[in-house]
Amino acid sequence: MTTPVCTGASRAASATAAAHAPYASFTSYVRARGPVLLRTARSLTANPCDAEDLLQTALAKTYVAWERIEDHRALDGYVRRALLNTRTSQWRKRKVDEFACEELPERETAPAPDPAEQQALHDAMWRAVLKLPDRQRAMVVLRYYEDLSEAQTAEVLGVSIGTVKSAVSRALGKLREDPELTPAR
Repeated sequence: MTTPVCTGASRAASATAAAHAPYASFTSYVRARGPVLLRTARSLTANPCDAEDLLQTALAKTYVAWERIEDHRALDGYVRRALLNTRTSQWRKRKVDEFACEELPERETAPAPDPAEQQALHDAMWRAVLKLPDRQRAMVVLRYYEDLSEAQTAEVLGVSIGTVKSAVSRALGKLREDPELTPAR
């Protein structure tokens, strides 16, 4: 027969096991009913991560009250009520960024451009583009109205990329000097 070396340690270990014995039933309850309770928590929140946090908080509250719960057959109802109360408390504590004031703040937006002015500018631009030579006009239309790259424009017209670059540059210079477009700048 062997004698324990430290009798105080073995007594402490047995006291700890006896103190945690009632909570073994809590652990088995959580393992058995956890998925069902998680579905309930997910029905209370939109985010699955928030549902897990909500369930964890409700189970922590249930764990604290475990010894006071007399009817363990009604545990699901107790935990569901804890879920609902916790969610309601979270909702009430939410941060509100809106404050009531006597005057509404004015929006600082630029006034919308006049549609008539936009149409006049559009017409003036097309008249200026129509004044360009055919080849430059084709390159400007393909580059800026059809939004093709320089390489794509060169391929469509059967010219080199350098030709597209120089012709578009000359065409833009002519458009900048057009007297109809000068007031728009």
